[in-house]
Amino acid sequence: MIPNEIVDFISHSLDFTLLNTRSVSGGSINQAVKLSTDKGDFFLKWNRDAPDDFFEKEAEGLVHLRTAKSDIIIPEVMAVGQPKKKLPGFLLMEFINEGSSGDSFHFGAELARLHQTKTETFGLDEDNYIGSLPQKNHRHERWDSFFIEERINPQLKMAIDSGKMGADILSNWGQLSSQLKDLLPPCEPSLLHGDLWSGNYLFNEDGKAVLIDPAIYYGHPEMDLAFSKMFGGFSQEFYDGYESVQPLEPSFNGRIDIYNLYPLLVHVNLFGGGYIRQAVQFLKQF
Repeated sequence: MIPNEIVDFISHSLDFTLLNTRSVSGGSINQAVKLSTDKGDFFLKWNRDAPDDFFEKEAEGLVHLRTAKSDIIIPEVMAVGQPKKKLPGFLLMEFINEGSSGDSFHFGAELARLHQTKTETFGLDEDNYIGSLPQKNHRHERWDSFFIEERINPQLKMAIDSGKMGADILSNWGQLSSQLKDLLPPCEPSLLHGDLWSGNYLFNEDGKAVLIDPAIYYGHPEMDLAFSKMFGGFSQEFYDGYESVQPLEPSFNGRIDIYNLYPLLVHVNLFGGGYIRQAVQFLKQF
């Protein structure tokens, strides 16, 4: 049941009358509903246990993606609230009706165009979240340095501190990290979605791609593409569309497992289980 405090807050601030609600998926950590109002339909999600700035950072990521020169649909943020006394943190967005199918080639091509939004250094001006975990984004001049210091090291420390992984794995990571300057090709920092798996996109009723739940930063475009392959759910047409705008660099397939060490460790810290074995097996190769 949607908290009355949220209904009262957004009804007053946006001046609408709530007609009805329907539960919808809000991901693995949030509750969510579709709000039907006299001003149209909205998507609302909330979480009583989220960090104070959790939805604020997500809203900033969505706004940032909307500024990119891409035809991908990014939901408009209508309101965002930090937890206050009885008021849970929440995010209110436009509601987008999902279609039965979409143009995957066009989706891939437009992701490549989104990646053409560049900046001078890797990272972001503020930290944010991936899932419910903090994501560090301190700026770096080099991609390999950013990947090591802001992506893998914090997740490995979290996994070791929690007892999910043993400290002995650091020697294997040290062997791999010492090679990354040569293994990871340089690039201009590109705007990334940051959490690009099949649960974070959909096609609207016009067949256009919609991106949700971002964990944005400026990094190597290969990170988004590698993440898209971790759980599947992206067609070959999607990758063909991407390469029609931006051909992949040589030996990309050989770097996928290295890039996906980051989301793998995120899953270690969020869920444990078989993800721990996968991460250890990968790192033990070095």
